[in-house]
Amino acid sequence: MRILLALVAGIAAGVALAAWRPDAAIAGTSVAQPIGTMWLNALRMTIVPLVVALLVTGVAATARAARASKLAGRAIAVFLICLWSSSALGALFTLTLLDFFPLGAEAGNALKASFAGAAPVGPVPPFSDFLIAMVPTNPVAAAAEDAFLPLIVFTVTFAFALTRLPQEPRELLSRFFQAIADAMLVMITWVLWLAPIGVFALAYVVGAKAGTAAFGALVHYVAIVAGTGILVWLLAYPTAMIAGRVPLRQFLRAIGPSQAVAISTQSSLASLPAMLRGAEALNLPVAASGVVLPLAVAIFRFTGPAMNISVALYVAHVFGIRLGPEQIAIGIAAAAITTLGAVSLPGTISFVSSIAPIALAMGVPIEPLALLVAVETLPDIIRTLGNVTMDVAVTSVVTRGQAEGLGRTEADAILEG
Repeated sequence: MRILLALVAGIAAGVALAAWRPDAAIAGTSVAQPIGTMWLNALRMTIVPLVVALLVTGVAATARAARASKLAGRAIAVFLICLWSSSALGALFTLTLLDFFPLGAEAGNALKASFAGAAPVGPVPPFSDFLIAMVPTNPVAAAAEDAFLPLIVFTVTFAFALTRLPQEPRELLSRFFQAIADAMLVMITWVLWLAPIGVFALAYVVGAKAGTAAFGALVHYVAIVAGTGILVWLLAYPTAMIAGRVPLRQFLRAIGPSQAVAISTQSSLASLPAMLRGAEALNLPVAASGVVLPLAVAIFRFTGPAMNISVALYVAHVFGIRLGPEQIAIGIAAAAITTLGAVSLPGTISFVSSIAPIALAMGVPIEPLALLVAVETLPDIIRTLGNVTMDVAVTSVVTRGQAEGLGRTEADAILEG
């Protein structure tokens, strides 16, 4: 709420001063722009270490769970299929919505002018060089140059190699990267305490340069990204009905309490008790759902890839960047892979760290993310609703027909892992 109020106040101040004294409004941007840029840089400096640490710990946790039981391994396989499908469908839905409901030229030009310092990150390799470019000769240089696709390839490979180590060094490295992730999250929390100042400064620049068109552009952004999330969310219902063989009315009754908690908390983790009760109402084996649902909450965020790539595609749309099939494919891959290391926290905290790698991999500027995070509340509610609904739907798919005799010891081992 503090960030959202700062956004509204900053745009209003910029618009009002531009209408009253245009010269003073433009002069004020020379002060506000550096403040906003400093805040954005403070967010950006945490992205590389946080993404690397979260990917390593996420892959390690996933591999550990997969080794714990066949049920967990089957669940993870379904999760991965769903995450890649979500990413591809998110790109398709977003591009389709933007074709039918494009941002007005006036609002788009005004918003683009507000981020005059932003530019495409760098050339994306053509398809003929795509496979070569994916393998970094120097992962440190890739991190320094914000070349996220090769960095992701190296990190995921490193994470799988870590899982092959003996227990003692494996746990040591896992704890090391977990400590890095925790430290970065503390830093992000500090930066977000200053978010109202940074967002106000950036919003003032937008208001002074874009005028009232800025409000329309932000509303359009929320509508496109939330619309993409809703379309992906709705896929949970046929998944439960067809693959999980759950009647629609029964599924709606079972998932209702979980959705209510999701709306009020914007947290899948907080919705877990209600999801477990919902799974019981669907007559799913308790021991099986007690394994799959906590695992889903930990590593499976179905709407994440779709809505994350949607944000990156929207920024490209605003800047008039024509993305080729190769760039979109890169974005789909980055969105699907990085979701494994996503933080189970409200979207305002994880927004930049989740989307920046996708945008950077596609060659899309990330400066607008510092402003868009202020209107993340509504899209984040859609994210959580979709995640909670699909968690239960996929649980019905994975556990349907599962033997009632799944040992409690096995379930406990997976949950503890």
